[in-house]
Amino acid sequence: MEIPVSKDARKWQRIARDYADEYLQPHEVEAELNEGALPAEITARNKRRAIELGFTAIDVPKSHGGLELAMESQVAIWEQLGRVTNALSWCFPEAQSWMFEACTEEQLQKYILPMMRGEKKDCYAITEAGPGSDVSGLEATAVRDGDDYVLNGEKWYVTSGNLSTFMWFQANLTDEDDEALFLVDSDTAGIEIIANPKFSHTYASHHPTYLFKDVRVPVAQRVGQPGDGMAFTHSWFRHERLMIGARSCGAMARLIEDTMAFANERIIDGAPLSQKQAIQFMLADCATELYAARLMTYDAARASDDGADLKTQHSRCSMVKLYVSEAANRVADRAVQIFGGRGYMRENVAERFFRELRVDRIWEGTSEIQRLIIARSLLKRGLDGM
Repeated sequence: MEIPVSKDARKWQRIARDYADEYLQPHEVEAELNEGALPAEITARNKRRAIELGFTAIDVPKSHGGLELAMESQVAIWEQLGRVTNALSWCFPEAQSWMFEACTEEQLQKYILPMMRGEKKDCYAITEAGPGSDVSGLEATAVRDGDDYVLNGEKWYVTSGNLSTFMWFQANLTDEDDEALFLVDSDTAGIEIIANPKFSHTYASHHPTYLFKDVRVPVAQRVGQPGDGMAFTHSWFRHERLMIGARSCGAMARLIEDTMAFANERIIDGAPLSQKQAIQFMLADCATELYAARLMTYDAARASDDGADLKTQHSRCSMVKLYVSEAANRVADRAVQIFGGRGYMRENVAERFFRELRVDRIWEGTSEIQRLIIARSLLKRGLDGM
């Protein structure tokens, strides 16, 4: 299913597809049956190749040695990486452009540029037990004490926390009536894992719960200026929500292709399963939703490249995240149904995606939060302002 994209996006699409097919996809079942982990040498090989291809620098400004790819090309990359289960594409870190606006030169040298080189990995300590994705209700605190800030709070679902070297910690500044982000080394005294729950998906990246108790960080590790904290968090959310859409498009394409191949080969009553009208209806719905999802995702990416108003970008990324994540879940459900008993086996791609795609309707803001964002934008600016 081809849709018009730039020549550059098409090039990166091929590069990412080759990488996904050769380096990642062959190891999915092995990862699934081994708690998500691959042998260290395979993971190191996959990471090394990703760095060679430039994946860690796709959103990094050229002024700092990055590729500064258009968002359309970045979506093309993550769409192809989204074809792979078990989060095997998470084997490399990714520095994002907003970090170069937010961070001081010292912070860039200590954290962000090493991440671009693959030397460090980050994680986000933002979500909490009470407010969840509502960052305006954060309970974690940061209090200035001389040349340090003292951080306290409990953070849930810190994705890749077990593999990270540093964290982005968001807290309320009790003395300033503001929120701020802090860069915190993962081994800083006072940080404790108090839970490491098992989740439906089988990933090497865990999602621990952390307790920050009187964690001291230098003032120099506060990110941005007063009033900047939420702006940078919104930048992160826009990027992540768009890339969830991209990955979900890749997952949908993989599911449709593999399900069609099975349905063409499975013989029922002397004819391929794909000849049954009930199966054709399900495949038709899958293909239609993929078409709509890809058009929406790439259009939102191009709006970002064209410099659309940030509020417009924010609502469009929410629309992408809402529609595409929910469409991908429907596609996965149909795929399991078509595969039948085989679709309930962990070695089957439909079973893995059925579990894995479910969380895309929850993290980086639930579907219900996306609907609130979209509705508020609609009521404030009307259809022409979205």
